[in-house]
Order: sequence, then C-alpha cells, then structure tokens
Amino acid sequence: MSTGAAPRVAAARVLDAVLHRGRSLKAELAAQLPTLPDPRDRALAEAICFAVLRQPMRFEAALKAWVPRPLGRRDDELRALLYAGFAQLDPLGLPAHAALAATVDAARALGRAHQAGMVNALLRRAQREGLPPGDPAAHWPHWLRARLQQDWPQEHAAILEASAQTPPLWLRVNRLQQSRDAYRRRLLEAGIETQVDAAAADALRVEGSVAVAQLPGFADGAVSVQDLSAQRVADALALPPGARVLDACAAPGGKSAHLLERDPALRLTALDVDARRLDRVRDTLARLRLDAQARLRAADAAHLDAWWDGTPLDAVLIDAPCSATGIVRRQPDVLLHRRETDLAPLLATQARLLDALWPTLAPGGVLLYATCSILQAENAAQVDAFLARTPDARAEALDDSFGRASGAGRQRLPGEHGADGFFYARLRRLR
Repeated sequence: MSTGAAPRVAAARVLDAVLHRGRSLKAELAAQLPTLPDPRDRALAEAICFAVLRQPMRFEAALKAWVPRPLGRRDDELRALLYAGFAQLDPLGLPAHAALAATVDAARALGRAHQAGMVNALLRRAQREGLPPGDPAAHWPHWLRARLQQDWPQEHAAILEASAQTPPLWLRVNRLQQSRDAYRRRLLEAGIETQVDAAAADALRVEGSVAVAQLPGFADGAVSVQDLSAQRVADALALPPGARVLDACAAPGGKSAHLLERDPALRLTALDVDARRLDRVRDTLARLRLDAQARLRAADAAHLDAWWDGTPLDAVLIDAPCSATGIVRRQPDVLLHRRETDLAPLLATQARLLDALWPTLAPGGVLLYATCSILQAENAAQVDAFLARTPDARAEALDDSFGRASGAGRQRLPGEHGADGFFYARLRRLR
C-alpha cells in the first residue's frame, strides 16, 4: 500500500462501519487511527470522516447523479471510499492530483483494483464539475428538524448551517502552569496563531488546523482541548474557595479538570455510571497532574447510598445525558443514531438526577444544570418543571455571555461565538 493510500483506506473503513453498519464514529476512529503511525495521516483520516459525515447526502447525491447503475450492498466500502475522495476535493480542498492518486491507490489496497478506473473517473468528474452544494438539513431526521423548527422558528436554518461546518479548535490553558497570555506567546513561537474570548479567562481559539500532538506542552498538562461552551461551566458555577463539589456525570473529565485548575483545594467528587468512561477521567487528571486532587467513583449519581457520605455539598454539577443536538458538528454521527424514542428516557434521566441530587446540597448551595442540547424539552422546560415541583429552589440569572435567555437559564446555539450549542441553568437551594 502506498503511503498516501493508508489514511484513505482507514477513512473508508470507518465511514463504511458508521454509514452502513450503524457503528459509533468515536469507536471506529479509536480502532482505525492507531494503525496509522504518522500523526499527520491520523489527522487526515479523521478530517475526511468528519467532512463526509457532516453532509453525507451531498456525496450520495453526486454518486447517484454520476453512476447510472446504483452501487449494491457489496460495494458499501467502495461507496465510502468515493465519499472520502469527494470530501478531499470539497470541502477539504486538498491538492487534487495527490488526492486522486492516493484514493485510487486506496481502492487497489481495498481489493478493488478492478474498480480503480471508475474511482479515478468519478473523482476527475468531481474535480471538473464540482460537487452539488448540498442541503445541510437533508440528513437530519424529520422528527428532529420539526422540533428545531418548533423550538427555534427564527434560528433553525442557521442551526442547521452551523452544524454542518467544521468547528474551530478551542484550547483551555492550565492556569496552574502558566497564564493564558504566556501560553499564547508560546504558541506564537511555534507558529500557531490564536484569538482570545473576553468572557472566558482560560480559552484560546486556534486559527487553522493544528494536531493536538503539535501543541507545546500538551503531554505535560499545559493545555487541554475543550470547546468554549464547556469552559464556561466553571464560570457559571463560580465556586467559593475550597468548596465541596460533585461532578455527577464527569466523563471524560474536562469540566472536573477545569474546576481543579481554577482551585486545587476543591474537595471534588467525580462520578460516572460507566467504569470504563471513568478511566478517561482518571487519565485526563493524571496528564494535568491533578489526579491526587479528586475522588473518583463509578456510580449512578442518583443512587446516593453508592457514593454520598451524607455531608452536604456546596455545589453540584449535572452535565446531564442528553440528545447532543448542540454538538452535531463535533459528533456528526449523532444524526445517524438518534431516534425520537430516545428522548423520553433522556428526559426521565435528567429529571431523576435533578430530584435525587438536590437534597445533597447544603442550604445556600448551587446546582448547575447543563446540557449540550438545543432542544427546549431537555433544557428550559426541564428546569421549569423542576422549579415548579421544588419549593426551595430558585433560579439565579446568568449574563448574556452564556447565550440567550431561555426559561430560567441561558441557551447558546451552535456556532454562536464559534462555540457549541449548550444550555446552562444555575439553581440556588434556599433552605
């Protein structure tokens, strides 16, 4: 196999598994990327997969228009490779000659030498004629598009468009090691330009594409990759020094780590219902040299006997399981896997966590309810229902840097300030 073919083969295999066999993008990337020794190849394969999955119907339309006889199920892997080839030309904009040659080589490496000529012809046609522009709503399930239109009648078109775009890379500087300005200078010396966000004290937005391995000091915990919206959780909590805090759904650990970077004296308990996911929290904290600062426990947060010692908490963070509709641009396979029937169990889980964890707060304590959803049923309506049944709960206002007012909380929609879709509601226990 030629050097250039390897990342295209890996991308085709991932896309075939996700598009045709219902597999998880994250799991398939985890299986395929380690087969590529060069980090640049890993980055390319990943970029191809995301580019295809953000607008798969666009590439399907091109194939249907240009292939008189539709490809059958036996050609699923070839179809995935063709999508990967199209994506290299648009939207990734790779040099056409190299992209075409490497993709044709990948067809041979996949045992499709007899179809290499067709791959070459189709990619050359895409190069000459361009791909159809595509409809960013085409691969959204009908039920989900209907909910977006109902919840956000003025904004739903912008939500769909933003969700089809490549998101920027946001970094969170570890203030225990250096200031944001100091790390920004370090990046500039490495040829990496960034922008700051005035509302997020630890955030840097990277201009262009940069592999994580190229970030100075990443392995030593100097910096983490975390979207702007997720970083604002620490600001919304606004913890007092040394507070007793619960991160109820902690994996993969970015928010717990950020809270400890802000105050290593926090008495933090990080829970996750999945012990394997909790290992990711442990790894995150170890890289940042914060693993001694937190108590990690694999448990369902709503089962208090499994983790709570009865001592009241100063703060609880519920980054609740949700539809993930605010992060489609980062997890595009959400649209392939999410079903309308998923919503009722998610709503029930969110309500169960709110009700179960509220009594763990000390009087005057704060609960921050957050999701990466843009569905009002999971956000404003969920919090309003909780407030209605909880007499000693009061919502506290967050400013408009957290997004637009939505019920008792704040909602940021995908792409606003370059950030992911996210909801925040800050609730105070009165007695």
